[in-house]
Amino acid sequence: MDVDLECKIVPIAELTGHAEVVWNIAWNPTKPLLASCSADKTVRLYNYTQSSSGLKFTTATSIATEHARTVRAVAWAPSGETLATASFDSNIGIWERAVEGDEDDGEAPRGEWECVSTLEGHETECKSVAYSCTGTLLASCSRDKTVWIWEVQPEAEFECLGVLMHHTQDVKHVAWHPKEEMLASASYDDTINLYLDDPDDDWYPTATLKGHASTVWCVAWSPCGEYLASSSDDLTVRIWARVRESAGGQRWDCVKVLKKHERSVYSITWGIGKGGEGSLGWIASTSGDGKINVWDVKGANKDIDVKLIAAIPSAHGIADVNSIAWCPRPGMEDILATAGDDSAVRIWKVSPSDA
Repeated sequence: MDVDLECKIVPIAELTGHAEVVWNIAWNPTKPLLASCSADKTVRLYNYTQSSSGLKFTTATSIATEHARTVRAVAWAPSGETLATASFDSNIGIWERAVEGDEDDGEAPRGEWECVSTLEGHETECKSVAYSCTGTLLASCSRDKTVWIWEVQPEAEFECLGVLMHHTQDVKHVAWHPKEEMLASASYDDTINLYLDDPDDDWYPTATLKGHASTVWCVAWSPCGEYLASSSDDLTVRIWARVRESAGGQRWDCVKVLKKHERSVYSITWGIGKGGEGSLGWIASTSGDGKINVWDVKGANKDIDVKLIAAIPSAHGIADVNSIAWCPRPGMEDILATAGDDSAVRIWKVSPSDA
């Protein structure tokens, strides 16, 4: 373990219930709720409460998704009312609480989560799904090398706006910009693509970011949206900065390469953190080496300083750690969730080392 770091990563809770590998977790943006998904084809939802004695988690429900294979990813709409699931069965499921239901007609009882739409079109395993910041768009990606853009319409209807075929290999992850309708995708082809739509609503790649020497597993935007972090099979995390050009265009330059993992870096998350004045937020990364690293990012434009402030080894014992996510709720910017091959979800708090 790294010594003399200014913060420590403290375990808060271990959430069990899944029968197989847990692949992904997602904090609800408006409610005290955490979602996890697994190779056991289920989604589990956990409630949490904050008290003077700390955070307490309880299982809210388990959703038997009826996906035919592993549920690889989950994502909440910005409203917190809708959950999307991406599965190795090539489908995307859209889930909402039943407002009213007649069990005799096969409808879900009131208050239970039901699948209100199934998005079909990918040819093989779906790897990731994400809602845009306005909730009007949904993106999905697949082993079929494509990224799909869906428009969210009333009554749980979805229209495909574009099928983007600009990667040459499996697409691992998609993430929307926090303030703009810009999408990032990460791929087995070692690149990251950034997409915008033109006035005719045709989506196109505005940039391809190259520099990683192997598969790019994950991408995460900074809270301000001026930076993008990426993690890779090459054991590194890269930070890319937006450079606005005089002619009105923009490019993305790699400004930092972080090397503190010993195996593939599967997941990263960039949150507001508690770094104080001048901080661009905290990045947390996790890996096949079982380690969690937390970095404080400070600076502006291309001149940034990235400092490792906390680390913990063997976060899930001997198991790989597949996913990591900062809690987005105000006052909880120092809380992390992780998902691992040990079938568990774990909750962590980043605290000052002398606390």
